[in-house]
Amino acid sequence: MEPALKILPDVSGEIAGRSLDEWNAAYVKVENYFHALRIRNKPLLGQLVLRVLERAQRRAPNEPKRSATELAAEEMDKFVTDWFAEVLQTSPIGSEQTLSTRGRLALLLADMPGKWQDQFLRPGPWPEEFVESMRDSFFRAGPDFQLSKMAPRPLDLGPITTLTNFGKLPYVRMVMVWVAFALFLVAIFWLTHGGFEQVKNRFGLLLDWFK
Repeated sequence: MEPALKILPDVSGEIAGRSLDEWNAAYVKVENYFHALRIRNKPLLGQLVLRVLERAQRRAPNEPKRSATELAAEEMDKFVTDWFAEVLQTSPIGSEQTLSTRGRLALLLADMPGKWQDQFLRPGPWPEEFVESMRDSFFRAGPDFQLSKMAPRPLDLGPITTLTNFGKLPYVRMVMVWVAFALFLVAIFWLTHGGFEQVKNRFGLLLDWFK
């Protein structure tokens, strides 16, 4: 017989070599996972969480470097995926990720939370209507179903982007330097050929006006 879930710590204050805080964190993670699947029946939810933690506790002594949360997360996914394989009559070997993803989607498409919550993770046999609904939803979710990933895209700033990129061109920079240099020479020529006197006179008139 499989050992039952240990609730109380041993003399060292640990359970299966892990602290109570670790098991509390593992409990919360598993509970949140089932919440995401819209399991709202409290007795059922508590029972499912404890079943997952029991599986994690059996592994804990043989894997001392793994945290309770890691073990619980792996056992939770394996527990659910194996159940999908039984209900859908699909082998999980080599397709665990696909089966897990499409299986969860099939649960929602079949309205498991609303109609079949009591059947979730329960060993068979299951009601024929539930099985047919799950299989139909599973096939509707694939086989070409893929998780989409949103890649970051640059902001389109319109003409501003064009002008910014325009300024990065080497020959444009060279032309701008020569234009600035030409304007500088024109300014010097103007100042040395009467421009300076014009500026001086206008500045004098401006001072007289303020007086």
